[in-house]
Amino acid sequence: MIIQRWQSVMLLIACILMATFSFVSLGQFQTEDYSLNVTSLGIFYEGEATGTGASGVYASTYYFFALSLLTAVLPLITIFLFRNPKLQINLCKLELLLLIGVIATGVFESFYAIDGATLSWSSAVCAPFLAIAFTIRAWKFIKKDLNLLRSADRLR
Repeated sequence: MIIQRWQSVMLLIACILMATFSFVSLGQFQTEDYSLNVTSLGIFYEGEATGTGASGVYASTYYFFALSLLTAVLPLITIFLFRNPKLQINLCKLELLLLIGVIATGVFESFYAIDGATLSWSSAVCAPFLAIAFTIRAWKFIKKDLNLLRSADRLR
């Protein structure tokens, strides 16, 4: 007997949040000379270059993209491991560690990126925090279902 209800929904929401986080703009750096768009793939100059203006990539952050994409794929994998709730719990713990790593990497990258620039965040930066909340909630639902299965086995 396998019970799989709300934890699938919670993990799917965490997956969608982190997939969105991986591909949308996370904010902008504003300097006197140029504006930079911040994504998980890197920091890019905004707009078309005119004259001697800079264009293209300011800094690439493929490691940040890989980490954020991994945090999007892991909950999806966890959903399909419904026959092994102990493994699901362990993958939820790993997901939480990776989400904390995404937050720490994002803070580190934004803090040391450009001196003298103002940074304006997008609302997408809330996605890892929300994904942490949904992953913890899924973890609790998995533990609850595991306890329910154990109690049903004791009755047999």
